[in-house]
Amino acid sequence: MDFTTAQKLVAEHGTPVLFVSANRLRESYRSLAAALPGVELFYAVKANACEELLVILRDEGASFDVCTCGEIDIARRCGIAPERCLHTHPIKTERDIRYALDYGIDLFVVDNEAELNKFTPLRDRAQVLVRMSIQNPHCLVNLSHKFGVSPEKAFALIEKAHEMGLRVKGISFHAGSQNQSPMKYIEALDYCRDICWKAASQGFPLEVIDIGGGFPINYLEPVPSPAQFCRPVNEYLERYFAGYRIIAEPGRILCGPSVTLATRIIGKSLRDGVWWYYLDEGIYGSFSGKIYDHCDYPMAVARKGKRHTSVLAGPTCDSFDVLYENVPLPLMEIGDILLFGAMGAYTNASATTFNGYEKAKIVFVD
Repeated sequence: MDFTTAQKLVAEHGTPVLFVSANRLRESYRSLAAALPGVELFYAVKANACEELLVILRDEGASFDVCTCGEIDIARRCGIAPERCLHTHPIKTERDIRYALDYGIDLFVVDNEAELNKFTPLRDRAQVLVRMSIQNPHCLVNLSHKFGVSPEKAFALIEKAHEMGLRVKGISFHAGSQNQSPMKYIEALDYCRDICWKAASQGFPLEVIDIGGGFPINYLEPVPSPAQFCRPVNEYLERYFAGYRIIAEPGRILCGPSVTLATRIIGKSLRDGVWWYYLDEGIYGSFSGKIYDHCDYPMAVARKGKRHTSVLAGPTCDSFDVLYENVPLPLMEIGDILLFGAMGAYTNASATTFNGYEKAKIVFVD
């Protein structure tokens, strides 16, 4: 978003404000769908649960990855049919399972025997995917640290589920959030091939492979386009998994690039020779992704001139609420607007109202 447009919108809506580009959101969905032809895209609602955003993706043809009763309620309010939903939380209460089943969702993810036991009374209503862990220390967030059975034990868990009379439909995995190596998907799919062969040889063939999400977006460094990144994954799927139902769970790659934050300088102070600028948005708000998602966001300012080592801090009374230190900025003034891009994923989703500050307003633009 350019500053001329931003200034006009800020004059109308104030700050802090998250501007969502509906066209960019549609473009992101269409680009990924083209990069993974034949793969069903289940948008990860947890990345950004804004209902207007979900409706746009619904109308584009997306399905939805939900993890909780609250996310099911959001899907219901957005008019999303239950058959377009997949319940991906590996650990669930009995209420969680029944709530999803009563809505009409019948496909769930599990990763341990204790979880299988929860489904035995419901074996006629539910189907499961076994989640396999894929360790990836080089991604932004290793999503196999907390969940997933090791590849070496995955088939044993599938076999156990079959013995219990459960309907195991396939395997799921997640290569890690903001994963920049398509070969991690290939590594996981190699394991899936072996597991599928074993299952078929034992008389209970699998039908579904869920490759998760983790597709990267541009933050401070460029990443390959969806077409480039997905090419080896798509080729592998076409070669070895023709005839399988393939699912993906994209979140960041759809909503992340679609949102720009506009925030205003509300105070400034020269402290020990360093300019501190205080913004009306901070760590406890939309910048929560700096903590929970380990992200840094591309920043733009309108002012020109010599740059000085500066600090950007949030508005709360907490000294933890410091966004960027040692950042080179021109001399700024109170009232100046700063823009931060790629603010759509894990930002407003994890924002709080700490210290009495309201969450940033969300405004949809073309």
